[in-house]
Amino acid sequence: MAEVQFRFRNDELVEDAMVTVDAFGQQANASAVRIEPGDEPRDLLPHLERLRLVEVNFPAFTDGRGLSAARILREAGYAGELRAVGDVLVDQLAALRRCGFDAFAPEVPLNEDDARAALARWPAAYQPAADGRAPLWALRHGQGA
Repeated sequence: MAEVQFRFRNDELVEDAMVTVDAFGQQANASAVRIEPGDEPRDLLPHLERLRLVEVNFPAFTDGRGLSAARILREAGYAGELRAVGDVLVDQLAALRRCGFDAFAPEVPLNEDDARAALARWPAAYQPAADGRAPLWALRHGQGA
């Protein structure tokens, strides 16, 4: 398992044993799950209250299914740690954050300065997303802070 390199949460790092999406429903004491490409994140929706960690695997930077999984979980109200693991590139960090990821464990560590620059590059957003930033149109019309 790759080490968490970036984490944007104030709570304790979750290091619970990981189970698969298929096994999660049968494990009453499981609190951490790993989503692989092809897994259905909606299968977790009835169990969001007991989930502390959802790890989403990106086996290749070209596979964007994990972005959809994150958005589905966040829009359904999941508030626990959402960790991107695998082939996570610095170019993807801003999009991953917008979809709701708040922790990153890339298989190849990222340059810290490049990552900070990538995350700060676009301070304004044009559409609502899971990261909670108000889009520009809402700010213009007094609907965000």
